[in-house]
Amino acid sequence: MASRDTRGWLALGIRGMAMGAADLVPGVSGGTVAFIAGIYEELLDTLGGLGWPTVASLFSVGPVETWKRFNLGFLAALVLGIGTSVLLLAGALHHLLAEHPVLLWAFFFGLVAASVPLMLSDVPRKAWDGVTACFLTLGAALAWWLTGLPPLMQGDHPLFLFGAGVIAICAMILPGISGSFILVILGAYSAVIGALKSLDVLRIVAFAGGALTGLLGFSKGLGWVFRRHRQWAVALLSGFLLGSLRKLWPWKKNVRELFVHSDGRIEYLQDNVVPSLHGHPQMAWAIGCMVAGALLVTGLAFLANTGKTSEDNPNAA
Repeated sequence: MASRDTRGWLALGIRGMAMGAADLVPGVSGGTVAFIAGIYEELLDTLGGLGWPTVASLFSVGPVETWKRFNLGFLAALVLGIGTSVLLLAGALHHLLAEHPVLLWAFFFGLVAASVPLMLSDVPRKAWDGVTACFLTLGAALAWWLTGLPPLMQGDHPLFLFGAGVIAICAMILPGISGSFILVILGAYSAVIGALKSLDVLRIVAFAGGALTGLLGFSKGLGWVFRRHRQWAVALLSGFLLGSLRKLWPWKKNVRELFVHSDGRIEYLQDNVVPSLHGHPQMAWAIGCMVAGALLVTGLAFLANTGKTSEDNPNAA
Protein backbone atom coordinates (compact mmCIF):
# COMPACT_ATOMS: atom_id res chain seq x y z
CA MET A 1 0.00 0.00 0.00
CA ALA A 2 1.17 3.51 -0.77
CA SER A 3 2.73 5.58 2.01
CA ARG A 4 1.41 9.14 2.23
CA ASP A 5 2.41 12.37 3.88
CA THR A 6 -0.02 15.10 4.98
CA ARG A 7 -0.31 16.42 1.44
CA GLY A 8 -1.03 12.93 0.15
CA TRP A 9 -3.83 12.35 2.67
CA LEU A 10 -5.35 15.73 1.83
CA ALA A 11 -5.24 14.89 -1.88
CA LEU A 12 -6.93 11.54 -1.13
CA GLY A 13 -9.71 13.32 0.73
CA ILE A 14 -10.25 15.68 -2.23
CA ARG A 15 -10.49 12.67 -4.55
CA GLY A 16 -13.09 11.22 -2.21
CA MET A 17 -15.06 14.46 -2.43
CA ALA A 18 -14.96 14.24 -6.23
CA MET A 19 -16.22 10.64 -6.05
CA GLY A 20 -19.05 11.67 -3.74
CA ALA A 21 -20.11 14.50 -6.05
CA ALA A 22 -20.17 12.10 -9.02
CA ASP A 23 -22.23 9.47 -7.20
CA LEU A 24 -24.87 12.06 -6.28
CA VAL A 25 -25.95 12.34 -9.92
CA PRO A 26 -27.78 9.39 -11.53
CA GLY A 27 -25.76 8.55 -14.63
CA VAL A 28 -22.30 9.37 -13.22
CA SER A 29 -20.09 6.89 -11.36
CA GLY A 30 -17.63 7.58 -8.59
CA GLY A 31 -15.60 4.71 -10.03
CA THR A 32 -14.78 6.93 -13.02
CA VAL A 33 -13.25 9.54 -10.73
CA ALA A 34 -11.36 6.88 -8.76
CA PHE A 35 -9.79 5.47 -11.92
CA ILE A 36 -8.78 8.82 -13.39
CA ALA A 37 -7.49 9.97 -10.00
CA GLY A 38 -5.18 6.95 -9.86
CA ILE A 39 -6.66 5.21 -6.81
CA TYR A 40 -8.96 2.67 -8.46
CA GLU A 41 -6.75 -0.39 -8.11
CA GLU A 42 -5.77 0.48 -4.54
CA LEU A 43 -9.49 0.82 -3.79
CA LEU A 44 -10.20 -2.63 -5.27
CA ASP A 45 -7.27 -4.23 -3.44
CA THR A 46 -8.25 -2.64 -0.12
CA LEU A 47 -11.91 -3.62 -0.40
CA GLY A 48 -10.99 -7.10 -1.61
CA GLY A 49 -8.75 -7.61 1.44
CA LEU A 50 -11.58 -7.01 3.90
CA GLY A 51 -13.56 -9.83 5.46
CA TRP A 52 -13.46 -12.15 8.46
CA PRO A 53 -9.62 -11.98 8.61
CA THR A 54 -10.01 -8.25 9.32
CA VAL A 55 -12.25 -8.98 12.30
CA ALA A 56 -9.93 -11.75 13.52
CA SER A 57 -6.97 -9.40 13.23
CA LEU A 58 -8.58 -6.99 15.69
CA PHE A 59 -8.33 -9.64 18.38
CA SER A 60 -4.98 -11.13 17.38
CA VAL A 61 -2.82 -8.07 16.72
CA GLY A 62 -5.00 -5.18 17.88
CA PRO A 63 -6.74 -2.25 16.18
CA VAL A 64 -3.60 -0.22 15.40
CA GLU A 65 -1.85 -3.02 13.47
CA THR A 66 -5.15 -3.99 11.81
CA TRP A 67 -5.60 -0.39 10.68
CA LYS A 68 -2.20 -0.47 8.99
CA ARG A 69 -2.34 -4.04 7.68
CA PHE A 70 -5.68 -3.64 5.89
CA ASN A 71 -5.08 -0.05 4.69
CA LEU A 72 -8.10 1.20 6.61
CA GLY A 73 -6.73 4.74 6.69
CA PHE A 74 -7.14 4.87 2.91
CA LEU A 75 -10.81 3.88 3.18
CA ALA A 76 -11.39 6.30 6.07
CA ALA A 77 -9.99 9.24 4.10
CA LEU A 78 -12.12 8.35 1.07
CA VAL A 79 -15.28 7.88 3.13
CA LEU A 80 -14.66 11.20 4.90
CA GLY A 81 -14.24 12.94 1.56
CA ILE A 82 -17.33 11.28 0.07
CA GLY A 83 -19.40 12.11 3.16
CA THR A 84 -18.22 15.73 3.15
CA SER A 85 -19.12 16.05 -0.52
CA VAL A 86 -22.60 14.61 0.05
CA LEU A 87 -23.26 17.01 2.92
CA LEU A 88 -21.93 20.08 1.12
CA LEU A 89 -23.04 19.45 -2.46
CA ALA A 90 -26.21 17.34 -2.32
CA GLY A 91 -28.52 20.34 -2.11
CA ALA A 92 -26.67 22.28 -4.82
CA LEU A 93 -26.55 19.34 -7.23
CA HIS A 94 -30.23 18.53 -6.77
CA HIS A 95 -31.03 22.21 -7.40
CA LEU A 96 -28.96 22.17 -10.60
CA LEU A 97 -30.67 18.95 -11.73
CA ALA A 98 -34.05 20.59 -11.26
CA GLU A 99 -33.28 24.11 -12.52
CA HIS A 100 -30.31 23.77 -14.90
CA PRO A 101 -30.19 20.14 -16.06
CA VAL A 102 -28.60 20.92 -19.44
CA LEU A 103 -25.63 22.68 -17.85
CA LEU A 104 -25.09 19.96 -15.24
CA TRP A 105 -25.34 17.11 -17.76
CA ALA A 106 -23.03 19.04 -20.10
CA PHE A 107 -20.42 19.30 -17.35
CA PHE A 108 -20.50 15.58 -16.65
CA PHE A 109 -20.62 14.76 -20.36
CA GLY A 110 -17.36 16.64 -20.82
CA LEU A 111 -15.87 14.98 -17.75
CA VAL A 112 -16.69 11.45 -18.89
CA ALA A 113 -15.84 12.07 -22.56
CA ALA A 114 -12.39 13.32 -21.58
CA SER A 115 -11.97 10.31 -19.29
CA VAL A 116 -12.20 7.81 -22.16
CA PRO A 117 -8.88 8.64 -23.88
CA LEU A 118 -7.20 8.97 -20.48
CA MET A 119 -8.31 5.46 -19.54
CA LEU A 120 -7.42 4.00 -22.95
CA SER A 121 -3.94 5.50 -22.69
CA ASP A 122 -3.42 3.14 -19.76
CA VAL A 123 -3.42 0.20 -22.21
CA PRO A 124 0.01 -0.18 -23.89
CA ARG A 125 -0.15 0.12 -27.67
CA LYS A 126 1.37 -3.34 -28.11
CA ALA A 127 -1.39 -4.85 -25.92
CA TRP A 128 -4.13 -3.91 -28.36
CA ASP A 129 -5.47 -6.90 -30.24
CA GLY A 130 -8.80 -8.32 -31.38
CA VAL A 131 -9.75 -9.55 -27.90
CA THR A 132 -9.02 -6.20 -26.26
CA ALA A 133 -11.06 -4.41 -28.93
CA CYS A 134 -13.94 -6.85 -28.33
CA PHE A 135 -13.95 -6.01 -24.62
CA LEU A 136 -14.06 -2.30 -25.46
CA THR A 137 -17.01 -2.88 -27.80
CA LEU A 138 -18.79 -5.14 -25.32
CA GLY A 139 -18.50 -2.56 -22.53
CA ALA A 140 -19.80 0.22 -24.77
CA ALA A 141 -22.74 -1.87 -26.01
CA LEU A 142 -23.70 -3.00 -22.50
CA ALA A 143 -23.61 0.50 -21.03
CA TRP A 144 -25.48 1.91 -24.05
CA TRP A 145 -28.21 -0.69 -23.56
CA LEU A 146 -28.44 -0.24 -19.78
CA THR A 147 -28.66 3.55 -19.94
CA GLY A 148 -31.49 3.27 -22.48
CA LEU A 149 -33.72 1.14 -20.29
CA PRO A 150 -36.85 2.90 -18.99
CA PRO A 151 -36.98 3.44 -15.21
CA LEU A 152 -39.38 1.26 -13.25
CA MET A 153 -41.13 1.76 -9.93
CA GLN A 154 -41.79 -1.41 -8.03
CA GLY A 155 -40.64 -3.46 -5.08
CA ASP A 156 -39.87 -2.61 -1.47
CA HIS A 157 -39.58 -6.10 0.07
CA PRO A 158 -36.40 -6.41 2.18
CA LEU A 159 -35.12 -9.34 0.08
CA PHE A 160 -35.65 -7.32 -3.08
CA LEU A 161 -33.80 -4.36 -1.57
CA PHE A 162 -30.96 -6.69 -0.51
CA GLY A 163 -30.57 -7.85 -4.11
CA ALA A 164 -30.85 -4.29 -5.41
CA GLY A 165 -28.09 -3.27 -2.99
CA VAL A 166 -25.81 -6.02 -4.32
CA ILE A 167 -26.30 -4.94 -7.94
CA ALA A 168 -26.22 -1.18 -7.35
CA ILE A 169 -23.00 -1.17 -5.34
CA CYS A 170 -21.29 -3.27 -8.02
CA ALA A 171 -22.32 -0.67 -10.58
CA MET A 172 -21.19 2.15 -8.33
CA ILE A 173 -17.55 1.02 -8.34
CA LEU A 174 -17.56 0.43 -12.11
CA PRO A 175 -16.50 3.47 -14.13
CA GLY A 176 -19.28 4.60 -16.42
CA ILE A 177 -22.22 2.91 -14.67
CA SER A 178 -24.10 4.80 -11.97
CA GLY A 179 -25.33 2.87 -8.95
CA SER A 180 -28.18 5.34 -8.36
CA PHE A 181 -29.28 4.99 -11.99
CA ILE A 182 -29.28 1.18 -11.63
CA LEU A 183 -31.55 1.59 -8.60
CA VAL A 184 -33.92 3.64 -10.75
CA ILE A 185 -33.94 0.96 -13.46
CA LEU A 186 -34.52 -1.82 -10.92
CA GLY A 187 -37.41 0.07 -9.38
CA ALA A 188 -35.73 0.34 -5.98
CA TYR A 189 -34.70 4.00 -6.00
CA SER A 190 -37.93 5.35 -4.49
CA ALA A 191 -38.09 2.52 -1.94
CA VAL A 192 -34.53 3.21 -0.77
CA ILE A 193 -35.08 6.98 -0.57
CA GLY A 194 -38.38 6.40 1.24
CA ALA A 195 -36.73 4.04 3.74
CA LEU A 196 -34.03 6.61 4.47
CA LYS A 197 -36.56 9.41 4.93
CA SER A 198 -38.79 7.36 7.23
CA LEU A 199 -35.85 5.65 9.00
CA ASP A 200 -37.26 2.21 8.12
CA VAL A 201 -34.52 0.22 9.88
CA LEU A 202 -35.47 -3.17 8.40
CA ARG A 203 -35.26 -1.97 4.80
CA ILE A 204 -32.21 0.19 5.41
CA VAL A 205 -30.36 -2.76 6.95
CA ALA A 206 -31.48 -5.04 4.09
CA PHE A 207 -30.19 -2.63 1.45
CA ALA A 208 -26.97 -1.89 3.36
CA GLY A 209 -26.37 -5.62 3.86
CA GLY A 210 -26.74 -6.23 0.14
CA ALA A 211 -24.45 -3.32 -0.67
CA LEU A 212 -21.76 -4.59 1.73
CA THR A 213 -22.05 -8.14 0.36
CA GLY A 214 -21.79 -6.95 -3.23
CA LEU A 215 -18.96 -4.56 -2.45
CA LEU A 216 -16.72 -7.13 -0.78
CA GLY A 217 -17.47 -9.92 -3.25
CA PHE A 218 -17.35 -7.89 -6.45
CA SER A 219 -14.21 -5.97 -5.52
CA LYS A 220 -12.37 -9.28 -4.98
CA GLY A 221 -13.38 -10.55 -8.40
CA LEU A 222 -12.64 -7.29 -10.19
CA GLY A 223 -9.30 -6.99 -8.41
CA TRP A 224 -8.41 -10.50 -9.59
CA VAL A 225 -9.25 -9.56 -13.18
CA PHE A 226 -7.12 -6.41 -12.94
CA ARG A 227 -4.11 -8.36 -11.67
CA ARG A 228 -4.28 -11.00 -14.41
CA HIS A 229 -5.90 -9.33 -17.43
CA ARG A 230 -5.39 -5.65 -16.86
CA GLN A 231 -5.63 -4.50 -20.48
CA TRP A 232 -8.93 -6.35 -20.96
CA ALA A 233 -10.37 -4.86 -17.77
CA VAL A 234 -9.35 -1.33 -18.73
CA ALA A 235 -10.78 -1.79 -22.24
CA LEU A 236 -14.09 -3.05 -20.83
CA LEU A 237 -14.35 -0.18 -18.34
CA SER A 238 -13.45 2.32 -21.06
CA GLY A 239 -16.30 0.87 -23.08
CA PHE A 240 -18.62 1.42 -20.12
CA LEU A 241 -17.65 5.10 -20.19
CA LEU A 242 -18.31 5.37 -23.92
CA GLY A 243 -21.74 3.77 -23.59
CA SER A 244 -22.69 5.91 -20.60
CA LEU A 245 -22.45 9.06 -22.73
CA ARG A 246 -25.94 8.17 -23.96
CA LYS A 247 -27.32 8.91 -20.51
CA LEU A 248 -25.19 12.03 -20.04
CA TRP A 249 -26.11 13.75 -23.33
CA PRO A 250 -27.41 17.14 -22.11
CA TRP A 251 -30.22 17.74 -24.59
CA LYS A 252 -33.30 15.57 -24.15
CA LYS A 253 -37.02 15.63 -24.73
CA ASN A 254 -39.73 14.10 -22.57
CA VAL A 255 -41.54 11.28 -24.37
CA ARG A 256 -44.07 10.27 -21.75
CA GLU A 257 -44.66 10.37 -18.01
CA LEU A 258 -43.65 7.21 -16.15
CA PHE A 259 -44.46 7.90 -12.51
CA VAL A 260 -44.38 10.52 -9.75
CA HIS A 261 -41.82 10.33 -6.93
CA SER A 262 -42.87 10.62 -3.31
CA ASP A 263 -41.56 14.20 -3.25
CA GLY A 264 -43.71 15.18 -6.23
CA ARG A 265 -41.05 14.97 -8.93
CA ILE A 266 -42.24 13.48 -12.22
CA GLU A 267 -40.12 10.78 -13.86
CA TYR A 268 -40.25 10.89 -17.66
CA LEU A 269 -39.10 8.53 -20.37
CA GLN A 270 -36.67 10.67 -22.37
CA ASP A 271 -34.98 10.61 -25.76
CA ASN A 272 -31.79 12.42 -26.75
CA VAL A 273 -32.15 15.24 -29.28
CA VAL A 274 -29.70 17.31 -31.31
CA PRO A 275 -30.05 21.00 -30.37
CA SER A 276 -29.94 23.87 -32.82
CA LEU A 277 -26.54 25.57 -32.69
CA HIS A 278 -28.16 29.00 -32.62
CA GLY A 279 -31.62 28.26 -31.29
CA HIS A 280 -30.77 26.89 -27.83
CA PRO A 281 -30.47 29.68 -25.23
CA GLN A 282 -27.89 27.82 -23.12
CA MET A 283 -25.72 26.47 -25.94
CA ALA A 284 -22.67 28.64 -25.17
CA TRP A 285 -22.94 27.93 -21.44
CA ALA A 286 -23.36 24.21 -22.06
CA ILE A 287 -20.24 24.06 -24.22
CA GLY A 288 -18.39 25.98 -21.51
CA CYS A 289 -19.55 23.43 -18.93
CA MET A 290 -18.35 20.58 -21.15
CA VAL A 291 -14.93 22.19 -21.40
CA ALA A 292 -14.88 22.71 -17.61
CA GLY A 293 -15.66 19.04 -17.03
CA ALA A 294 -12.91 17.97 -19.42
CA LEU A 295 -10.42 20.30 -17.72
CA LEU A 296 -11.39 18.97 -14.29
CA VAL A 297 -10.79 15.33 -15.20
CA THR A 298 -7.52 16.28 -16.91
CA GLY A 299 -6.48 18.03 -13.71
CA LEU A 300 -7.36 14.96 -11.66
CA ALA A 301 -5.24 12.83 -13.98
CA PHE A 302 -2.36 15.28 -13.58
CA LEU A 303 -2.78 15.15 -9.81
CA ALA A 304 -2.69 11.35 -9.94
CA ASN A 305 0.51 11.34 -12.01
CA THR A 306 2.08 13.88 -9.66
CA GLY A 307 1.16 11.70 -6.69
CA LYS A 308 2.69 8.62 -8.30
CA THR A 309 5.89 10.54 -9.03
CA SER A 310 6.09 11.68 -5.41
CA GLU A 311 5.54 8.12 -4.13
CA ASP A 312 8.16 6.70 -6.50
CA ASN A 313 10.65 9.42 -5.55
CA PRO A 314 9.99 10.77 -2.02
CA ASN A 315 12.96 13.14 -2.32
CA ALA A 316 11.53 14.86 -5.40
CA ALA A 317 10.78 18.53 -5.03
